Amino acid sequence: MAINNKGVLAGLIAAFVAIACAAPAAALDLTNVAFIQTATGTTSIPVGHLEFCKSRANECRPNDGVVEAMPLNETNWQQLVSVNAYYNQTIQPATDMELYGVEEFWTYPTSGYGDCEDYALIKRRDLINAGWHPSTLMVAVVRQTNGDGHAVLIARTDRGDLVLDNQDGTIRLWSDTPYQFIKRQSQAHAGQWVDMIDTRPMVIAASTR
Repeated sequence: MAINNKGVLAGLIAAFVAIACAAPAAALDLTNVAFIQTATGTTSIPVGHLEFCKSRANECRPNDGVVEAMPLNETNWQQLVSVNAYYNQTIQPATDMELYGVEEFWTYPTSGYGDCEDYALIKRRDLINAGWHPSTLMVAVVRQTNGDGHAVLIARTDRGDLVLDNQDGTIRLWSDTPYQFIKRQSQAHAGQWVDMIDTRPMVIAASTR
């Protein structure tokens, strides 16, 4: 897992904020490449999230309206960076099989350990508690270059869809990550999912085994 040191992190914050906040944002254009497009209608819910919602129904409700995108400023950019770095540094990666003896179990990190979905869920929870509207924070399922599934948190801002990833300490636009984006939570309903339209060519890494 890539972790930025304090100096590099400060530099990234300054550079991003200087670009993002130097001038007022233009009218929001969600068709811009900075935003990943989604298909019409809902799609299948990941089994792990379906089970998560059964035990935490209050976290999988329709949202009280939809905020199209969070206006990005220095304060909430710092929130993204802080939450992402904190959990990437303090939670140790472990599989659900190692922790719970099952292939798939979505929950919050337990005793300092968790897998990718657990990181995404707890980052989402903390950012909502910090004032982000739930409709702007969505867990997403992606495919890695080795073909394996992975989960990340998408923060929809007026500067684009930013990805918080436990495997990368740097927050990036979705289009600057190496992943193929499959589906994510609906902005309207935290317990529903929508397909994402990612038509970029993806190079699958050859196995070394």
